[in-house]
Amino acid sequence: MNTLSDKILRGRQAMQSISNYTQEQVDEMLSVISKTIFDHAEELAKEAVEETGLGNYEHKIGKNQNMAINIFSHLKGKKSVGIIQTLKEEGVVEIAHPVGVIGSVTPTTNPTITPLGNGLMALKGKNAMIVSPHPRAKKTTKHTIDLMRSALESIHAPKDLLQVIEEPSLELSQQLMRESDVIVATGGPGLVRAAYSSGKPAFGVGPGNVQAILDDDFDINLAAELTVIGRSFDNGIVCACQQSLLYPEKKEEELFQALENNKAYIIKEEIDVQKMRELLFPGGKSNPDLVGQTATFIAEKAGIKVPEDTIILAVKVTTSGQEELLVKEKMNPVLVVKGCESFEEALLDAKNNLWVEGAGHSTGIFSNNEQHILSAGETLPVSRVVVNQPTIDAGGSPTNGLNPTVSLGCGSWGNNSISENLSYHHLINISRIAYPISPKHTETPWN
Repeated sequence: MNTLSDKILRGRQAMQSISNYTQEQVDEMLSVISKTIFDHAEELAKEAVEETGLGNYEHKIGKNQNMAINIFSHLKGKKSVGIIQTLKEEGVVEIAHPVGVIGSVTPTTNPTITPLGNGLMALKGKNAMIVSPHPRAKKTTKHTIDLMRSALESIHAPKDLLQVIEEPSLELSQQLMRESDVIVATGGPGLVRAAYSSGKPAFGVGPGNVQAILDDDFDINLAAELTVIGRSFDNGIVCACQQSLLYPEKKEEELFQALENNKAYIIKEEIDVQKMRELLFPGGKSNPDLVGQTATFIAEKAGIKVPEDTIILAVKVTTSGQEELLVKEKMNPVLVVKGCESFEEALLDAKNNLWVEGAGHSTGIFSNNEQHILSAGETLPVSRVVVNQPTIDAGGSPTNGLNPTVSLGCGSWGNNSISENLSYHHLINISRIAYPISPKHTETPWN
């Protein structure tokens, strides 16, 4: 019988069979897997939309392809096998070891790129990985893992380095967290808490609620364009999607026109704003039926008539923090917009909104003022400040220096163990050989 314990045993056996793999052999595994997912990006995207009913087909194709390229390009050539670093002056040699069988609990929102990203990082350290998919995405996730296993077989690597729970359940996810060596949990706060309570080392991610600030000196048309990209991507289900835009009040008319030019629909009459509150957060809780749906679908449900080509809904609010329900995370293409009298007010609003939800995740800023950019990093409780880019680039991009990843750590703000993008170096153990060196200190340090 193919039980979960059997899978874990087979994962350990597969790890043993690659224990002598060179760095080149490890990177070859990553290469064939990445190319396979890239080549099957369209069918996996179609399958995900059909199975889950979430997101945007074209965006998912791009997401599958871009992650295959970006993560592999980032990992290629980096040392993760044997001696990975020699620090001559310190007399230290660092040697990498696998952490073991990794349990990866994945969400319904990303049934392909989460197994792909976590799988590449696991294999980079010669680990095995077992995926527990979301029940609503089990078919797509299994197809993804099957493709990755076939890619391994094509180069005579053991396919059991990557396995999936075919019929996922809460009980099996809990068992995976108990019996694996390390857990990577991508999902809601309950899942992350369970991972950290399992007794095993765990990497979880906090919820997103990305605030963005428009500074007085930045091009409004470009900010509107980047905002619509950042809010609409995959119908807003990505944790790094922009949630709010805090803008200079004196430029409201110009900004709203620019947003409309980019196919946003502005909702500013209080009667319609209240409709959106009641629809998105009935009883104060997020409406699951609207996750990953289109802007036109949501507008219709709210009884608000919008143009057929509307990409996002931009809802104007006048308060921040606990006083406004709409500033919470919305996993759909609905943007909150609020005018501010000063940059300092925008910072305060962003902070208030983050403490409602999303502390530790990311912030976007559209600014050419270096002092203001640094101030955002110093003031806001976030792990990433994305400057003059769509906020979805918080997950790493060829145009910034953040590690490409599918798991964005949120630090202690988000009850996470890391405050950076998860990468392969989190999934290796390092032995440090310490040779004797000349004494570093010849005098007492306080003399």
